[in-house]
Amino acid sequence: MNPVQNQPRSTTGTRPRNDGPLTGDTPENQPAGPDRRFPTGFLWGAATAAYQVEGAAAEDGRGPSIWDTFCRTPGKVRNGDNGDTAVDHYHRYRDDVALMAELGLGAYRFSVSWPRVQPTGRGPAVPAGLDFYQRLTDELLAHGITPVATLYHWDLPQALQDAGGWPERDTAERFGEYAALVAEALGDRVPIWTTLNEPWCSAFLGYGSGVHAPGHTDPVAALRAAHHLNLAHGRAVSALRAALPATAQVSITHNLHEVRPLTDSAGDADAVRRIDALSNRVFTGPLFDGAYPQDLLSDTAALTDWAFVQDGDLACVSAPIDFLGVNYYVPTVVSSGLTGERGADGHLPSDHSPWPGSDHVAFHRPPGEQTAMGWVVDPSGLHDLLRRVHRDRPGLPLMITENGAAFDDYVTPEGAVHDPERIRYLHGHLDAVHRAIEDGVDVRGYFQWSLLDNFEWAYGYGKRFGMVYVDYLTQRRVPKASARWYSEVARTGVLPAVDQG
Repeated sequence: MNPVQNQPRSTTGTRPRNDGPLTGDTPENQPAGPDRRFPTGFLWGAATAAYQVEGAAAEDGRGPSIWDTFCRTPGKVRNGDNGDTAVDHYHRYRDDVALMAELGLGAYRFSVSWPRVQPTGRGPAVPAGLDFYQRLTDELLAHGITPVATLYHWDLPQALQDAGGWPERDTAERFGEYAALVAEALGDRVPIWTTLNEPWCSAFLGYGSGVHAPGHTDPVAALRAAHHLNLAHGRAVSALRAALPATAQVSITHNLHEVRPLTDSAGDADAVRRIDALSNRVFTGPLFDGAYPQDLLSDTAALTDWAFVQDGDLACVSAPIDFLGVNYYVPTVVSSGLTGERGADGHLPSDHSPWPGSDHVAFHRPPGEQTAMGWVVDPSGLHDLLRRVHRDRPGLPLMITENGAAFDDYVTPEGAVHDPERIRYLHGHLDAVHRAIEDGVDVRGYFQWSLLDNFEWAYGYGKRFGMVYVDYLTQRRVPKASARWYSEVARTGVLPAVDQG
């Protein structure tokens, strides 16, 4: 099948914003109203990822992942940090689950380490690897916390990368087999499943700009990786449906971009269209329409003819899911014909673009309060994004699977961590979610990123996103003021009228 001949039924996954430059109905411009109550059954949780928190990198048969290798490549990770120990969640999970219960969390979204289950990405599962996730799941259930499992959060077994990684089709086939192994072990206890977390990052930061593992810089490889990640999702959905009870929910999580033009010029509108295609519709087109959008294929025609898309692939990718996971941190502002700012797309700067075929588009950092990541605090982006997905995919349930902020947190002499900036951030974004629900968007849960301060990928341990402060030398956990604030919201389902930060 030639994907160019398979026209999508809709070419928009999240429509480009065309109503002027840098607009948004920010909560700061709204009068304070009454407390907002979330729907009954709304799921309140926190999230982590295996490589960022587990540690125990060489224990119980775990094989190396691409992040183990990347961390040992000079200059790739700040301070030469790595996840060998991380925050030792592998050994401290019982205490961490007890802390979740103390905070009143209703759910915990964790990821399964592929090389812990299959050290080389092939063959039978390592019993000790699966046993950890079984014990973790049992501990969560014993505390009344819903386990939410993500099969892949970027830790590809190094052996599969040695064979070509995500640009190779075989990796998707191996992922389907891995999904079946995990589903067989945990399917009777885990009710909510996510196949992939943010495949955009895996494809375009891992194989395009090279700022994430495995650190490659080949635009064609990035596009091939994107397709094979889509295919891997489809293979995993099939495996999960075959193994899980009918009541289980299956999803995928995307870091959909809220792309906005710098000005209302035609050139900037086209820049929005291009980046929307590469950040959103490269995934939502196959997932929901069974086709790659024509403009994406045209934009990248000088790089590839997309012949790596084979007959039957898109039917596999577009298998129904039960909800879509949405990760949001910051809007993306673009222009055409101007010089942008390095790193203004929200990612570490590189001499190589993560935007194949559109590397001439300029990115701009919008004005306003920023987090420690240099990301502007703009809850309107989340509100607009949720409304757009709802408009484009009516009837599709959504879950906020990641949202949060890094700040320069520290422990006071009295042993407390005061983070009023994070409370304001959370209040604004939860208000945005509530307003989207009032607008008719079916949002069913919110997971704060992250439960714990942890290894923040190429930033090492220099950025703290956690609800809970971690002293990396002693592994002491200290809930931040924002954790107590979020705990009250989670327990009551009520967002107070003011942030109380």
